[in-house]
Amino acid sequence: MRESLADAHRVPAPADEPEQGPGAAPRTHRSSPASPAPHAVPRSMAAPARDGDLRRTFPAFPPRTPDGEGFARTWWGDAWVTALEEGALDAARLARGRGYAEQGHVDAITVTPGLVLAYVRGSRPRPYRVQVRLRTFRDAEWERFLDAAADRPGHIAALLDKEMPPSLADCGAPLLPGPGDLDPHCSCPDSGHPCKHAAALCYQTARLLDADPFVLLLLRGRGEREVIDALSRLSAARAARAAREKEPEALPGV
Repeated sequence: MRESLADAHRVPAPADEPEQGPGAAPRTHRSSPASPAPHAVPRSMAAPARDGDLRRTFPAFPPRTPDGEGFARTWWGDAWVTALEEGALDAARLARGRGYAEQGHVDAITVTPGLVLAYVRGSRPRPYRVQVRLRTFRDAEWERFLDAAADRPGHIAALLDKEMPPSLADCGAPLLPGPGDLDPHCSCPDSGHPCKHAAALCYQTARLLDADPFVLLLLRGRGEREVIDALSRLSAARAARAAREKEPEALPGV
């Protein structure tokens, strides 16, 4: 199982927000004669070179044609969308945000514990900086989740196959968000909850969860490598305990 972590990156230095990477537009000052126009569009807020177990950057999704079905393709991605839609205050903003997502207006997405970050293009030349926050697990909640995952070998196999068993998502720890659990913020002047730019980021995040449920675990506070290592230790300890319990009792001495 540890071999699946062979390609894991180093744990990054602590940081709350992504910095400009090699492909990002250089920082400029208006006082400089060579400065670009004030509305120069930043290429990306993502910095893939800084990725590690507690920071993952995903390239922007291409535009997609609406098919009349749900935006997410998995039950856990759909649960994320449900939390967004049931906690929203304006259906019109949701519809526009979904349109933005389908049209590819969301730039590369960076995920760290408790936070999703991206630029989203709106009606103005300069994209808006958007973030969505989700509460991370406390240690006691992680213990309950890991115990439930290690309790059945099929749970670990499902996670490694990028699947999320329903029984694992409902193990005494609120792995999936509910209505009101997603906390969106955007640099646009719209005070809607969420605004269409934050809604677009939430919809695209559901597609990330579709492809890899470890993104949800990262949002809850722990990276894939840490989770797999913890499950490996728990499984080994339980196997050793089960083997000891099956050993025959020693015969009494003469």
